[in-house]
Amino acid sequence: IASVAGGAAGYGIGAFAWGVVDQWFYDLVPGFTAAKFQAITALYNSWGLAIVFTAGFSPIPYKLFTISSGVMQMPLWPFLGASAVSRSARFFLVAGLIYRFGPQVRGFIDKHFGWLVWGFAALVVLGFGAVKLAF
Repeated sequence: IASVAGGAAGYGIGAFAWGVVDQWFYDLVPGFTAAKFQAITALYNSWGLAIVFTAGFSPIPYKLFTISSGVMQMPLWPFLGASAVSRSARFFLVAGLIYRFGPQVRGFIDKHFGWLVWGFAALVVLGFGAVKLAF
C-alpha cells in the first residue's frame, strides 16, 4: 500500500511539476525537443499499462516511471491499478518464496532476481502486445 501511495505521490509530482520545468528541459537537455516529447507521449499512451506494470515489478527505479506517468498524463486509475498489481506481485512473490523455501532462498533471489524479472517482463510486454494486436 505504501509503495502504491508513493507511486501516486510521484505521479502528482510529475503531473504538477512538468508545467514548471518543461521549458528548462527544452532549453538545457541536449536533443530534447517538443516533437520528441510528443513522440514519447504517444508511445506512453499506447504502452503505459505495460510500462508501469514492468517498472513496478522490475528492479529498475519505479519512481522514475511514476513521475513519468504524471508528466505523460497517463490516466490515474489505470496507473494505480497497474502499480497495485505489479508492486504487490513483486513483494508477495519474494515473500512467498522465502516462506516456501526458507531464508536460504534469499541469496538466490538476491543473485538472480533481476534476470528472473526481466524474463517475466518480456512475457508481460509480449502479452500486452498480443492483446493490442488482437483488438
